[in-house]
Amino acid sequence: MTKVRTRFAPSPTGYMHIGNLRTALYAYLLTKSMGGDYILRIEDTDQERYVDGAVDLIYRTLKETGLKHDEGPDVGGDYGPYIQSERRSIYKEYAEKLVELGGAYYCFCDKERLDALKEEQVANKVPPKYDGHCKNLTKEEIDEKIKSGIPYVIRQKINPEGKTTFKDAVFGEITVENSTLDDNVLLKSDGLPTYNFANVIDDHLMNITHVIRGNEYLSSTPKYNLLYESFGWEIPTYVHVSPIIKESGKKLSKREGDASYEDFINKGYLKDAIINYIALLGWSPGGDVEIFDMDGLIKAFSISGISKSPAVFDEKKLSWLNGEYIRKLSQEEFFEKAEPYIRQAVKGDYDLRKIAVLLHDRTEKFSDIPEQIDFFDVLPEYENELYTHKKMKTNPENSLESLKLVLPVLEDINDWNQETIHNALFELIAKLEVKNGIVLWPLRVAVSGKSFTPGGGIELADILGKDETIKRIKNAIEKLS
Repeated sequence: MTKVRTRFAPSPTGYMHIGNLRTALYAYLLTKSMGGDYILRIEDTDQERYVDGAVDLIYRTLKETGLKHDEGPDVGGDYGPYIQSERRSIYKEYAEKLVELGGAYYCFCDKERLDALKEEQVANKVPPKYDGHCKNLTKEEIDEKIKSGIPYVIRQKINPEGKTTFKDAVFGEITVENSTLDDNVLLKSDGLPTYNFANVIDDHLMNITHVIRGNEYLSSTPKYNLLYESFGWEIPTYVHVSPIIKESGKKLSKREGDASYEDFINKGYLKDAIINYIALLGWSPGGDVEIFDMDGLIKAFSISGISKSPAVFDEKKLSWLNGEYIRKLSQEEFFEKAEPYIRQAVKGDYDLRKIAVLLHDRTEKFSDIPEQIDFFDVLPEYENELYTHKKMKTNPENSLESLKLVLPVLEDINDWNQETIHNALFELIAKLEVKNGIVLWPLRVAVSGKSFTPGGGIELADILGKDETIKRIKNAIEKLS
């Protein structure tokens, strides 16, 4: 049985798009589930779009997310170089060989002629396509033009007659009319290949058995197959995956902060939760289990679970999943990750570990933390209506009475801690013969100025300290009076 070999072949043109990361993940899961090799190849033939630092970002993201490649530019391997710009001579050799085999031809058309052709086709409402002007040049004509130094490209030669059929592991059998296919450029005038040519040559020479990519390449696949056939090479298994869209139907957008892996890390999501979630975007493991570590994903993954339908990115679902991962963290692990976010909101001399304990079970993503605890340093302005709570049966009037009774009780505490505060307040509640909320809800609002807080009034009073708590209760009594 042939060893499975997949590749992740990103272009170094900027950030790591969530869709790219999902492609990388699926290729990795398929390979590892079948005991194969996972290859990283950098496709940098489009030099105009090259972004400095993008290659390092690719390495860093793969390392962070646990997608360890067996071969690549940074780790080596038997099929290098793994950077396309370093393989220029290889593409030229194979392009010229393809001309000899009758699958390609030299084209000497200049930009002016091609622009005029396109304008004419657009005006006539004909799909823009090369007209084959150079397809039938004789060998002598070609040699003379090359000798004269006329710039040229090498184009794929496609017979307009007949059809081309290919099979995709997700979308099944697809047939296209050859007349709809264009004689695309394979080798540019600068000697660099186009994407369509380079990936075929590289996939063959690197023994890639399964090609996983976005379904925007479905329409180009017949052209790839014609190249394979011209060379007499075995065609790999194609696995095309549908796009990831937002609930609105729009694409994920960098501008809106939901397109890249870094966007979600910066929003305070855990990388394990991100990987888990994007694995489920367009793939179903079957059953009810939704939380998988990497080993679980490898065991569960199969091509048959990949959907043809676009995957809808639901950030609420990601937040829920992230919350599940956060709750699995130990208190120490949580504090280590939460501390920078706590420090954004809390500059005062408070026990940050106590604050973290309150936040642990109430955090879905770390970037939510500052807003939850912004009342520690400065009590926000708030309306007295916050004291009204139907379930607690409180309102501004009875809250004022409760706080007047709470104040001396708390002032009498000498050893200020959560236990002594709790005991003193519950003694008061028992004495008043009222429900807990009658006393505890007004306390929470008085010390935080909020209706939703991590922890209740007792925990918050403990962290704020006696002086600040008494000060805030007095302020509340004055506001309510």
